[in-house]
Amino acid sequence: MALVSQFDSGNTRPVARVAGLLLSRAAVFWLAIATFGQWLFFYYIALFYGPSTLTGNFQLWTRKHSLLKGYVPGDLAGNLAFGVHALLVAYVTLGGALQLVPRLRAMAPRFHRWNGRIFIVTAIGVSLTGLYMIWIRGATTNMTGAIIISGNGLLIVLFAALAWRKALERDFVSHRRWALRTYLVANGQWFFRIMIFGWILLARGEAGLGKNFDGPVVVACEFGCYLAPLAVLELYLRAKEDGGAPARIAMAAVLTIFALLMAVGIFGAYTIAWHPVLKRL
Repeated sequence: MALVSQFDSGNTRPVARVAGLLLSRAAVFWLAIATFGQWLFFYYIALFYGPSTLTGNFQLWTRKHSLLKGYVPGDLAGNLAFGVHALLVAYVTLGGALQLVPRLRAMAPRFHRWNGRIFIVTAIGVSLTGLYMIWIRGATTNMTGAIIISGNGLLIVLFAALAWRKALERDFVSHRRWALRTYLVANGQWFFRIMIFGWILLARGEAGLGKNFDGPVVVACEFGCYLAPLAVLELYLRAKEDGGAPARIAMAAVLTIFALLMAVGIFGAYTIAWHPVLKRL
């Protein structure tokens, strides 16, 4: 009743401040969960793929049974491409989140600029090596999955180019929007992993994954790993920039739920996949 009376009396400024604060706190909560999960993924990649790639011990990759064409005997170019792809993904997960920290951007603008340049180049490298592995190496279970994942790769290149272009034009408002989009699509396969393992935990099994990893849940996650985060981002930007108090409160709830679901997926990915592999090293 108190909230209704504030709207009725025209005294909406306190409500607007609360709504803005809720949205800001929800965004920070989401970023904290995402950063923790991505840096956990970086820890896994660095320990598993780093030494084996740098020493050429590609055979180690076969110990991760679910890997699609990780190590192929005699395929030096393909093995190197996969190793480089994995290490580039490691940088994307480590450096991407740093670009989103406002205080770091304000205190170290030069680092922000150079880290952003490296991130964009790295993201494009992730896309190109990923497309190579799908279409040249055949690292996919079916054509549908190859096409969907390729859409992710093409969006990485497009968004990264637009983010760079807007920075050169000094249109920093548009630059930040395209940089956020680049960050999300560049981490698409991280989102895919936590979606899959989150589903396994919540469903208490592998229902819907399919015998050849081509079931409806997998297809939904292949689309959702980059389209769902983009949709949430667009809603967030609209709520933050043009939305009223109800829209901002609703968006804060959406971000909080999204962050909690990510936390479930991160826990599942670490306990089911990443930690067991690292224990065998």
